[in-house]
Amino acid sequence: MIIIYRKTALIEGLSYLILLFIAMPLKYFFNIPEGVKYFEWIHGVLFLIFLIALLLSAIKYRWSLKRIILYLVGSVLPFVPFILDKKLKEEYS
Repeated sequence: MIIIYRKTALIEGLSYLILLFIAMPLKYFFNIPEGVKYFEWIHGVLFLIFLIALLLSAIKYRWSLKRIILYLVGSVLPFVPFILDKKLKEEYS
């Protein structure tokens, strides 16, 4: 389950970076809204999958509420999912 969670978190984190640093600038600086139009729903679906994977991992590994909140907050901050993934990889390897 931890591998599924890690992969989901990385893919979701990457979709967030694409939305923030590619799609949003295309929309607001170059007046090309299509990037946001497509990536916002892709990111939304990936975020829901991430939440399910987080919940299932939290139950299976009996993560503390503090840890769950850390991963939730980390998921909305750019680049943090990649830092947290490194720590998870070290812990569960």
